[in-house]
Amino acid sequence: MCGITGIMDARGGRAVDEALLRRMNDTQHHRGPDEGDTYIEPGIGFGHRRLSVIDIAMGQQPLGNEDGSVMVCYNGEIYNYRELTAELKELGHTFKTKSDTEVIVHAWEQWGEDCVHHFRGMFAIGLWDRNKQVMFLARDRMGVKPLYYAMTPDGWFAFSSELKALRMHPSLPREIDPRAVEDYFAYGYVPEPKTIYKGALKLSPGFRLTQKVGAPLAQPEQFWDVPFKLHQKMTESDAQGELVERLREAVKIRLVAEVPLGAFLSGGVDSSAVVAMMAGESDGPVHTCSIAFKDKAFDESEYAQKVAQQYKTDHFVETVDTDDYGLLDTLAGLYDEPYADSSAIPTYRVCELARKRVTVALSGDGGDENLAGYRRYRYAMAEESVRGRIPLGLRKPVFGTLGRLYPKADWAPRVFRAKTTFEALSRDLVEGYFHGVSIMTDAMRAQLFSDKFRQQLQGYRAIDVMRGHAANAPTDDPLSMIQYLDMKTYLPGDILTKVDRASMAHALEVRVPLLDHKLVEWISGLPPEMKLRGSEGKYIFKKSMEKYLPEDILYRKKQGFAVPLAAWFRGPLRERVQQALLGPNLAATGIFNQDFLRHMVEQHLSGRRDYSAPIWTVLMFEAFLRKEMAA
Repeated sequence: MCGITGIMDARGGRAVDEALLRRMNDTQHHRGPDEGDTYIEPGIGFGHRRLSVIDIAMGQQPLGNEDGSVMVCYNGEIYNYRELTAELKELGHTFKTKSDTEVIVHAWEQWGEDCVHHFRGMFAIGLWDRNKQVMFLARDRMGVKPLYYAMTPDGWFAFSSELKALRMHPSLPREIDPRAVEDYFAYGYVPEPKTIYKGALKLSPGFRLTQKVGAPLAQPEQFWDVPFKLHQKMTESDAQGELVERLREAVKIRLVAEVPLGAFLSGGVDSSAVVAMMAGESDGPVHTCSIAFKDKAFDESEYAQKVAQQYKTDHFVETVDTDDYGLLDTLAGLYDEPYADSSAIPTYRVCELARKRVTVALSGDGGDENLAGYRRYRYAMAEESVRGRIPLGLRKPVFGTLGRLYPKADWAPRVFRAKTTFEALSRDLVEGYFHGVSIMTDAMRAQLFSDKFRQQLQGYRAIDVMRGHAANAPTDDPLSMIQYLDMKTYLPGDILTKVDRASMAHALEVRVPLLDHKLVEWISGLPPEMKLRGSEGKYIFKKSMEKYLPEDILYRKKQGFAVPLAAWFRGPLRERVQQALLGPNLAATGIFNQDFLRHMVEQHLSGRRDYSAPIWTVLMFEAFLRKEMAA
């Protein structure tokens, strides 16, 4: 696991600034504290920070082929590297290391751009081919590892693991993209391929890019997508058995490491299932870790302890204070662009805890998207059932009017919060789902932004992100569609970004067996009713795990990481909220309607409305701005 960066003269003929390359590389020291190196030849330069996990003695990067005409710098793990090494040796390639990195070099020589089809793992790759005069970038299928890139106005093509490295380049324009701001205040993150800056991009999951010297900025090309192609008829019993075996295999290939390895254990279904599979494949006790909260309303540690005792793991627990708001500014520095998932706070702490015992940790991320575990899937399907019985021409005026007239009741039990439901029913599936997951609705963002800023958007709306993905979706099944939308937006933009930055801040490698692409492909082919049955999400997964996990782990109400934002803002962070939302930094941007910011603060602090999620979103944007001004 590493941090990578690279610079190429896309115009040709200029020397790379070695001092600049080193500065860019040094910004990512936390991603690879074990070793660091650079490589420069005419027109190109690579920087690499290494966290040593496989072939500690010989796996240094950047790494080249026999004559140095192909050089690679990469972040991740290729889990099938041993099989690929054997295959490539049979094809005549010579290896000088036992690392997975060298597999990429020879795979490129053998298969060119199609080398990515042979890799099973998580990866962000930068590769230079001197003979072809091309820089090749590729990002793993699910987006576990990040990859940013840019073409500067004066013709320098650059890439990196984190945006902070690109930001060091003096030629990179740092003008904020209004569309990214609109996206952020809807989703809580800036979805791929945008970044907060107009001049930089993310390479989307499952995409590759080949940049030629002397050519304008290349367009990324998709090399993989979630198929959602239904299997031939399969019994529920057969599906359960095959799911267990496929999960077991996905876990097993992720246990290769020359450093201490363990797992996160939250007490939820996904992490508990991963630990159960690890225990069956490990000779000794599995190292597990979890955090406990002083506030029992947020604490799941007793369930983690139950699984740890069942599998006799070497379990490590630390109790943290629920009021851990001191990390706010730290998070702004970690994520490099506005990021508003408050569960980043406990995620940071559990990664910090894990690193005390292990260098590699397996996680249960991806189960909810794969197997329809989120409650919002259940609500969306209930709404879609109603939509299916009433024509849009009737739904839109009736439910749209009810949604406008019905009072907002955030304080009430969900059954009485009909406003959101009415509004969703007046829309189609994609718009209804977008409305349900948005931190700030279209109407709220219209009030949040100034008239001048709304003009800059030129009609752009954050829903356009989901509309674009929906148009390319390989399925028209409603449940599969919203799972697909999450796999393209929420999973890489929020969940995997959160875990990558939080883990790499502590030089911890996190592996995600539930996002193994072969497992994802197979699960996507299961009938939707095996994933969501009635009100039970992850139905087939839970049934398949009944032999391995207790009932109260499998069937209790999903909790997840949470922090008490509403109480923080009315208590210890009250002054911070007032200063940030009503202070000069936000006012100076011209983006915001100051009257609406004042309304949110006054209503929330008085207890009349719960604006905690929107306030946190604005607070993190303001923290980003302060970091930006200080850079």
